[in-house]
Amino acid sequence: MAAHQDRPSEPSSEGPAPETTTRRLREQSQLDFEIEFLGRVLDRDPFFADALRVHANNLAAKGLYTRALQIDRRLVRLMPERSIPWYNLACSYAVLGITDPAFAALQRALDLGYRHIDHVRRDPDLKSLRRDPRFARLLRRY
Repeated sequence: MAAHQDRPSEPSSEGPAPETTTRRLREQSQLDFEIEFLGRVLDRDPFFADALRVHANNLAAKGLYTRALQIDRRLVRLMPERSIPWYNLACSYAVLGITDPAFAALQRALDLGYRHIDHVRRDPDLKSLRRDPRFARLLRRY
């Protein structure tokens, strides 16, 4: 973020006037607010797993899939033995059309105990994988 610069019209060098900030926040959508807020939280604590999870979901909901993928990759590094971060990583890869890593992440999620197979079959994020014969083979094993 760019550093604040003093301008003659501003009352102080502390930042924008409070009413300007408040107005801007009121005009933001809840999703935009959360993305901005969690981004600042994660600048201070980049290993806050719960904030990372919500941030990745919000980024994906906003259509910022590449940024969500980066967060999902961080979560997998933080929690390598948990199935849900691997499942979310598979979804991020699949949405971006990155098929081989998506299958590898989905395989890892299933190996770690992800068992919501009906959800896997219907998840719109995994649509790009369903056309691949590996999808059916993978699900048959579970």
